[in-house]
Amino acid sequence: MEIDLPEVVAEVQAEFTRYERALVVNDVAVLDGIFRNDARSIRYGGLRISTATRRSKAFRAARSAAGLARALEKTVITTYGRDFAVASTLFRRASMAGKVGRQMRTWVRFPEGWRVVAAHVSVIAEPA
Repeated sequence: MEIDLPEVVAEVQAEFTRYERALVVNDVAVLDGIFRNDARSIRYGGLRISTATRRSKAFRAARSAAGLARALEKTVITTYGRDFAVASTLFRRASMAGKVGRQMRTWVRFPEGWRVVAAHVSVIAEPA
């Protein structure tokens, strides 16, 4: 298996960037399209577990776009072959003094394009 093929990393980086832009303005249509529409897709959030796509969609639709801007750190995208990738990043928001957010997304290439099939977001106290 080939790991980190440059052209595949570039594809996932572009999708990662598209997701990030949509996230900070709460572009629900783009966010909904990025997640695989499948009951097996899962998103673990800071205070919720969304195991079905409709729950994730409802959460995003109800959320305000205020305060979503964030700075990313230590983003790592690793691809395995041409159809599987994991993206990890740390993030900080002005409203999160003394804390750091962690986010991981598992991406799979389907006929319709790259989709997130699993995601985890958590916030922890700033490590010493």
